[in-house]
Amino acid sequence: MQKKAFALRLDPTVYAAIERLAAAELRSANAEIEILLREALSARGIRAPNAAPARRGRPPKDGHPN
Repeated sequence: MQKKAFALRLDPTVYAAIERLAAAELRSANAEIEILLREALSARGIRAPNAAPARRGRPPKDGHPN
């Protein structure tokens, strides 16, 4: 599943706080924002299922299942 890309405008102080938190957790700011949004949704009783992880590596050759 491909992730949805969109522009997000944030107060610079909020973004700086997210960057500090992301660095402490060894994540990108983007990943940290997604985690924070999922936590906020969960706190409101809304479940957002995780997408299937991205496939890594080379695509299979034509005619081969792997």
